[in-house]
Amino acid sequence: MKLITYTYQEKTSAGILHDQIVWPFENISSSIPKTILALVQAGETAMNELKSYYQELISGKLDVPSIALEAVKIEAPIPNPTSCRDGYAFRQHVAAARRNRGVPMIPEFDQYPIFYFTNHNAIQGPGPIPCMPDHFQKLDFELEIAVVIGKKGRNFSAAEADQYIAGYTIMNDMSARTLQMEEMLLNLGPAKGKDFSTVIGPYFVTPDELAPYLVPAKKNHVGNNYNLNMKCWVNGQLVSEGNVSDMDWTFAEIIERCAYGVDVFPGDVIGSGTVGTGCFLELNGTGLLNDPNYKTQWLQEGDVVEMEITGLGKLVNTIEKVDSNFSILALKKQTN
Repeated sequence: MKLITYTYQEKTSAGILHDQIVWPFENISSSIPKTILALVQAGETAMNELKSYYQELISGKLDVPSIALEAVKIEAPIPNPTSCRDGYAFRQHVAAARRNRGVPMIPEFDQYPIFYFTNHNAIQGPGPIPCMPDHFQKLDFELEIAVVIGKKGRNFSAAEADQYIAGYTIMNDMSARTLQMEEMLLNLGPAKGKDFSTVIGPYFVTPDELAPYLVPAKKNHVGNNYNLNMKCWVNGQLVSEGNVSDMDWTFAEIIERCAYGVDVFPGDVIGSGTVGTGCFLELNGTGLLNDPNYKTQWLQEGDVVEMEITGLGKLVNTIEKVDSNFSILALKKQTN
């Protein structure tokens, strides 16, 4: 199933998306939770009940009032996740970024998957991304895929971890690179360079929808992997293209690490990390390495960022400048 959170006539609701129409949860059955987060938290029984209704709807056995997709405003599928982590799964991106900085590939990448926590209260969906002045100091996108955890658990193996995934979505891990690089000089972060916006959407897609795209994990890795093309356009120009199957660390392996000694919860969002070529930081570095006169590019006010992943839809955002002169970069203490 494809599920969405949407606003229609000033009311935010959730529904099933099928053939450009939306079946609101509330129209299907009073027993269905009213939000995608509540549905996930209700467990597999609730999700399976909704899937049964979905089969009746598409077969015509059940007829309920629907809404045209074009009439609604799509929001983040889970606008208030219980937490948000981001991984580091694509070796190509890591290797290219390190090569561009003139440092060797770090061997620890191939030993264990890592992640960081980002601001789960700054999740948003399609639409404008409000940015402060300092964010425009090398403002960047990051093309990623993310999963939503579907049940509580801890200390389970990667071989078991895929059963903890309730759904998939596109993620754009927005990044203010000057803030990010400044704070990481102190070996802590990323934090302030990331916490203003993480975009997910437009859909929440259940794993069964992606079953036709299953491919083997890479050698010596465990878990589901998918042949899903990933693309990003900025102002209509294709700037990034990759594939989910290029993930070296699978979501199963990332989740195994996330759940070591701690609970993961239904509604937790976990990103893959950036696909190779999936941000201007990497693209600019590679361009300058090959040509010292390469014209670097960063996101500007009014730019339109479109991300598309096979089976997960297209996520569209516009960069918006907040009317403010407040700068935390200007607050740095001088020590000389």
